[in-house]
Amino acid sequence: MAGVDDGQFQNEFTNLARLKHRNIVRLVGYCNHIQEVPAMYEGKFVLAEKIHRALCLEYMSNGSLEKYISDECNKYDWRTGYGIIKGICQGLKCLHMEVKPPIYHLDLKPANVLLDENMVPRLADFGISRLFGDERTRATKSILGTEGTYRRNTYTTI
Repeated sequence: MAGVDDGQFQNEFTNLARLKHRNIVRLVGYCNHIQEVPAMYEGKFVLAEKIHRALCLEYMSNGSLEKYISDECNKYDWRTGYGIIKGICQGLKCLHMEVKPPIYHLDLKPANVLLDENMVPRLADFGISRLFGDERTRATKSILGTEGTYRRNTYTTI
């Protein structure tokens, strides 16, 4: 998980580990391997720790929803499309209303909706999700989301 710091990894792991819902991707396991590598520090070689981490999620044979959204795509019928929309809504309802404290995804997009062999959607990629208390609006000062889709100083009304 290149570019992911300890806090982001822990956040993703914690969120996925506690979620059990048909429309949320299931965490199967994780790997955390520390390797000692030589590195130059203040003109001397020292041993530094290089951390390798991975989350193992259930395999979703149809990939992400992103590849199915286009005018040219005719891989599913209206009933399947409706099922995908309904499943996404059920996953969001679980995150917002059934989990205490609620989880708000903050980066929901077609690439973060995975589809199983029956085209059942599962929400994925909780890396920047935040746990909210009773507050209804939060101002964010940091850059959140996928590059190209974020804004600074955005307000999320809940």
